Amino acid sequence: MSLIIANILCALAFVVHTIFGDRELQQIEPIDESDLKKRQFWTMARCGWHWVSFDLLAASVLLTLVNFSDFFTSEVTVLQLLMVYFLGYGLFWLITILISKPFPKRFLQLGQWILLWLIGGLIWLAM
Repeated sequence: MSLIIANILCALAFVVHTIFGDRELQQIEPIDESDLKKRQFWTMARCGWHWVSFDLLAASVLLTLVNFSDFFTSEVTVLQLLMVYFLGYGLFWLITILISKPFPKRFLQLGQWILLWLIGGLIWLAM
């Protein structure tokens, strides 16, 4: 059951990240079309954002295949990789918060690390 919950959380994270995250990114889109440097940086940030969107989609597809098919000969290996992937993402998220300038409640306001570790922990429980 924990693997199905991880799968659902991952799929929901993909949808929210892709749709609502992009809407948030559009709020900081540079208005001044003549500032090409800001436009380049914003576009690069948006591409990086949707790189993560694809990561969440790929992980969700892998979890779906493990949950509902016999596609993989070694499901445990796939789960181990996904577990390390989510726990590692969470760790890098926390490190980035720590090395960035502080603001109040930053660990809760940027609490995606909690979701990442929750998904990783649910995968670990399923192995």
